[in-house]
Amino acid sequence: MKSIQLKMARAAVGLGVRELAAAAGVTANTITRIENGADAKQSTLDAIRAVLEKDVILLSDGETTTGGVGVRLRSLT
Repeated sequence: MKSIQLKMARAAVGLGVRELAAAAGVTANTITRIENGADAKQSTLDAIRAVLEKDVILLSDGETTTGGVGVRLRSLT
């Protein structure tokens, strides 16, 4: 997960830093550091990604037909 993906995903679902951190079991500072480009353990990224993808977000790795990294709202129907 790229830092910009995390920012876009949070914005798309309307989660604040503290809300996402609590749901993922990490600190708000961790979310902020990742969004600012710092490295994080894979387990931390996996926990954050799981929270975001559980309900509405799919994170593209850029190697699909989307043409680059990004986020997409999951169909709610």
